[in-house]
Amino acid sequence: MALIQCQFFSEVLSLSTQMTVILPQETSGQIGMKGVTAKGKHPVLYLLHGYSDDDTIWIRRTSIERYVSSLGLAVVMPNVHHSFYSDMEYGNRYWTFLSEELPALAHSFFPLSDAREDNFVAGLSMGGYGALKWALRCPDKFAAAASLSGVLDLAAHIKSKPFTLRGLELAFGGKEVEGTEEDVLWLLEQTAKGQGAKPEIYQSCGTEDFLYEGNVKFKELAQQVNYETTTVFDAGDHTWEYWDKHIQDVLKWLPLAKHR
Repeated sequence: MALIQCQFFSEVLSLSTQMTVILPQETSGQIGMKGVTAKGKHPVLYLLHGYSDDDTIWIRRTSIERYVSSLGLAVVMPNVHHSFYSDMEYGNRYWTFLSEELPALAHSFFPLSDAREDNFVAGLSMGGYGALKWALRCPDKFAAAASLSGVLDLAAHIKSKPFTLRGLELAFGGKEVEGTEEDVLWLLEQTAKGQGAKPEIYQSCGTEDFLYEGNVKFKELAQQVNYETTTVFDAGDHTWEYWDKHIQDVLKWLPLAKHR
């Protein structure tokens, strides 16, 4: 695998920023590692960070590089600060950066496939929210999306005044998010009744997690609108021990084999 810390200028954000990227490398001499590449351009997983972290966190807290080494899968990890992957009311345009500029730049820098069946997105906590929001707002772009301990009932999360309240104020400015494109529950309903593409969805959350109830609500709504999801609710809290375990399950679940 190649691990790249990529610094670049964002026209959307009007500042220099960075992404961490893992690229497949076919190897035979690495001890304890099997590196493979897919034929042609690489399938890609956009892997999103949570509220308190940045683009380096998945590398620092998990063995994501090792987990993907045998999959021929590129991983792109952007940095979006406290933005909730939104065009912030009091801040920068991180939704536009994420959904438009980042993929265009990543594809211009690296040999990534632009085929829908080769594009996936996943994240944890704030990043789980971002992953499902991105996939459900742009269902023609992604074959699959995964949320680990995601903020899936954003309206209730805002009303609960959690420790992230300051970031939520900056992102959404006190505006009503329920029933808008910032609301993944509303987006799920819209995508379910639409005639277009429907990304496969994986959802996981620990039963001791403070975001568990919102995840249950998402699952129940998915059942009501007949949107099939893969859901795992098991023992665990809002911790890296949980996410390190379940990102491995996500990688096994991704519909990669049939597209390689």
